[in-house]
Amino acid sequence: MLKTAFAAICLALALTLPASVPASVAAPVPTSVPASVDAYVEAYRAATGLPGVTVAITQQGRVIHTAGYGTTATGEPVTADTPMAVASVSKSFTALAVMQLAEKGKVALDQPVRGYLPELTMADPRAAQITVRQLLNQTSGMADSAFREKSLPQPETLQGAVARLSTARLAADPGTAFSYHNTNYQVAARLVEVVSGQPFAAYLAAHVFEPLGMRHSTTIDTDRDLPDSARGHLYVLGQAVALPEPTGFGNGSGGVLSTANDMARWLIKQNTGLQGLLSPHGVEEMRTASRPNQDYALGWMIDKTERGTPVLEHGGDLFTSTAHQLLMPGSGHGIAVMANTGMAFSDAHTLMTGLVAIVEGGTLQPPSGQRTLPTDVLFALLTLVTIGLAVRGTARARRWAARRTGWQLWRLAPYLLPIGLCTTIAPIHRILARGRDAGWVQLAYLYPTFMLWLVTAAAAGLTVVAARLWGAARLRRR
Repeated sequence: MLKTAFAAICLALALTLPASVPASVAAPVPTSVPASVDAYVEAYRAATGLPGVTVAITQQGRVIHTAGYGTTATGEPVTADTPMAVASVSKSFTALAVMQLAEKGKVALDQPVRGYLPELTMADPRAAQITVRQLLNQTSGMADSAFREKSLPQPETLQGAVARLSTARLAADPGTAFSYHNTNYQVAARLVEVVSGQPFAAYLAAHVFEPLGMRHSTTIDTDRDLPDSARGHLYVLGQAVALPEPTGFGNGSGGVLSTANDMARWLIKQNTGLQGLLSPHGVEEMRTASRPNQDYALGWMIDKTERGTPVLEHGGDLFTSTAHQLLMPGSGHGIAVMANTGMAFSDAHTLMTGLVAIVEGGTLQPPSGQRTLPTDVLFALLTLVTIGLAVRGTARARRWAARRTGWQLWRLAPYLLPIGLCTTIAPIHRILARGRDAGWVQLAYLYPTFMLWLVTAAAAGLTVVAARLWGAARLRRR
């Protein structure tokens, strides 16, 4: 039973981890980019059941296309002015805010953070060496393996996000290793608050959103602050199910809400030099990779398209929504996508691949259907079988007890294995996910039908054990 359960875990993770949409027969790209985008996105929605998505495409100083498709979690039409979560795309905004303070002489990138933020204390003396730049390029030494940021109790404010580090340790010496860790950017956002004397949301509004005309953009602290328009979905048995985002804190690392029209203004400014917001030298600093990881700069990832075009990009994942932004400095194109389905399905990232092909004039692969549906069906069937076996085992409990001499409790131990798996699933996931942290409820969002089966199996095992013990006790009294 243990081997079967562990194999089920591995199967669930292997079949449901985000992956690219498989290539199919190539389709020619229509000459009109807006028409091509509309056709591709609607075909994708028809194939996958994606409820809602917004798209922005720009080139240099002009908007090529902005649009919303489908509906929000509450059934309202998604438009180019519908605020949606951009998740970790927010890191680009936080890095810009810190760079602005650096250019004003209020912060030095290569000085220790603690000089500006004395409240940053950790149970590791090396924390005193963490510099501002190391926060932004994710080389501070903080990591999920040393500080389980998602499964621990969540803070309510940026100040609380920093305060909970008091018992944390580092996974590596500052500046020596890259580790993608949201807390880096929460500390950076708190730094902005303390140095500027403004709440982080107010700072972004005054120094980033308002100058760019991003009138519908803001940043929030927790899942409870998400507006209805930004709430998302999970796919379960081929159907999109609207669910609240699990409890979590994201300001600085993933709290920005924006629209397609606002993101178009952001992309244009990024591709035309950020005049008025940052100097050319500051822009170059933000786009320079760190030594430990040549693919990550200050809030931006450095990559290439499938055709070899250099790009700057950053993805974002919540448990119920995804987002992606991309810049092509050579051609001046910018693309942003925000989808209201969660990280287990990678819809925004997959759509980005198709939109890049449209912009580059390449061959566009038509979308395929949901990749998680076979896994969902498998675990739904396993759940029904498990319930049936539990009913059978409970009904025959007295007969089972009558065939046994003594208690023979060891024969019941295998039925308790699913309960053990329920309590150890989070550490098992950390091993299989290479150290990335997730709490029990968050795993239910990543693997809903698998976790349903596991809970059902645990309840079924406990029920059978209780029934057989009761039957054995009654026979013994007689």
